[in-house]
Amino acid sequence: MPSDFRHPPSYFSPRFTITNSITAALTAIERARGFLEAATLSEQWIERMSQRALLLEAHHTTHIEGTQLTLDEAARLWAGETVEGANRDDVRELLNYRDAFNLVAEYLGSGEPITEGLIREIHKRLVDGVRGGSAQPGQYRLIQNYVANRRTREIIYTPPPPEQVPSLMRELVEWLRADAGIHPVLVAGIAQFQLVHIHPFVDGNGRTSRLLSTLCLYRSGYDFKRLFTLSEFYDRDRSAFYRALQSVREQDMNLTGWLEFFVQGLAVQMDEVKARGERVIRRDVLVREHRLNERQAQIVEVLMGRDSVTIEDTRAALPQIPRRTLQRDLQVLVEKRIAVAERAGRARRYRLRDNGLR
Repeated sequence: MPSDFRHPPSYFSPRFTITNSITAALTAIERARGFLEAATLSEQWIERMSQRALLLEAHHTTHIEGTQLTLDEAARLWAGETVEGANRDDVRELLNYRDAFNLVAEYLGSGEPITEGLIREIHKRLVDGVRGGSAQPGQYRLIQNYVANRRTREIIYTPPPPEQVPSLMRELVEWLRADAGIHPVLVAGIAQFQLVHIHPFVDGNGRTSRLLSTLCLYRSGYDFKRLFTLSEFYDRDRSAFYRALQSVREQDMNLTGWLEFFVQGLAVQMDEVKARGERVIRRDVLVREHRLNERQAQIVEVLMGRDSVTIEDTRAALPQIPRRTLQRDLQVLVEKRIAVAERAGRARRYRLRDNGLR
């Protein structure tokens, strides 16, 4: 039966109900966590995929806030290339995320508790040098701000007045440092909502809240080898994301609806990570059996994730490999009877053979 949870009396006391939906999602998350801890995955693959996840998180968390970069452009910028015509602020926001994430990574190594100073520094790094400094990096706002509908410009939420921000932030940090007896995944979701609710900064609150949530997950042992990206889930359906946040205020600050959305998003992401992990284990069987090199192993992994691909699809998935090299490697896979090449109009498509351990 669903049960209502109320934190012991304190200044910040989140209210929510542990529903069957939340329980099911937490179970799926724990199952994926167990798989990743037990699976034999190469360090090289984990490093490559965690770097990819970092890029995806940087792209999607800034895209939610309105940046116009494509994922391909983001990948090129991430690699140090120049993208002609890219908005300077969009580029800076993307690259700022890496700087802020590096701060979080350093913090995790220190074992220090979450502080207001840390949150302010995260914000500073996320918005530094963007839009003429109007976001006031690392500083709590001194003005009243508003959250408006991007399309209609209608005000949908008025955050607390600026004079309440310091005390509200202090209460949030004190709550995070206390042992509330709440599942760590739910703590991360609560922290994300509460920071957005306080809206302590002039701009950059959404990005800061999502990185704070990631930090909470990581520090409590739910880093999942850093292979997931929650912002990708949010960016797929931004209207659902905003509705879930707004539902808390519509339900007299009851967090249940938001937490259902949050844990479901993480469960979906972890299912996708688990599926990729299972594919790479099957891929390694083929690699050993056919003595494939690392490039060919990566192509097999791409084939395992789709019904069929063109050379352009493969190039998009593996931009670091030259096109001609990809063509040669695909032909090797065909010759080894791992893949099949088929004509589809003017394009040639490649798919894994049915006996290729899809």
